[in-house]
Amino acid sequence: MILRAALFHLFLFCASQILAINITSDPGNDSEGVIHVGLEGPVSLVCALDTQPEEELVWLRNDAVVRLEDGNKKGRSAVCVTPIHEDNGAMFTCYQKGNSTVRASVTLNVTFAPNISGSEEVTVEEEGVLVLECDIRANPLLSSVTWTLNGSLVDLRAGGFSVINNGLTSQLKASKVEKSLHEGMYQCTVVSPMYGVRNKLFQVTTTGKTLKFPLGPIIAGVVVVALTALFAVVSRWKKITKCCK
Repeated sequence: MILRAALFHLFLFCASQILAINITSDPGNDSEGVIHVGLEGPVSLVCALDTQPEEELVWLRNDAVVRLEDGNKKGRSAVCVTPIHEDNGAMFTCYQKGNSTVRASVTLNVTFAPNISGSEEVTVEEEGVLVLECDIRANPLLSSVTWTLNGSLVDLRAGGFSVINNGLTSQLKASKVEKSLHEGMYQCTVVSPMYGVRNKLFQVTTTGKTLKFPLGPIIAGVVVVALTALFAVVSRWKKITKCCK
């Protein structure tokens, strides 16, 4: 019984010494440890040990160590983040240097609108390739992306178009341009559940096909002709000089 009582008190003592670590943030995080913030909205993170304030702390952004000043490591440590696109989904973890099991984490959910606005003038030759792109990178994800030509939805089959959306850009492409089919005003329209409707205009003008000469062979031909003429003159000059002697 005495041994059991001693072990019980030892357990209580050890339990009282268990370290706890906490992260507080501004803006605050939700119940799942996610901080919702707009692009470039400053985020302040403070990590603190409940006990043993002399223990050193380490911060990670995903798996990379965050560099801290010497006075910002022991017992309490703060970092400030100005979110960019690449910080969306990034996890910030704080742990005790001597015991990595004592840790806490938060995750950034960075919201931002697609960078799409204004207009652009595009000139393309007949029988050339037309490529139009608009930025569709956004968080939350866009509800829809549409392309129109002169106010009507682009007819992919009739115009020989293809559309590729890779999550970052939406690309509209026509491999063989015809003036009657492809010239006009294009519009890329996106719908965001948070930021609403946004669009960009493209005024496409087609020009006649120009003849293209292979510059390399032409230069080579000119050089050969020039050298041949030069050698002929030199040879002729030697013969004239010899006859005059």
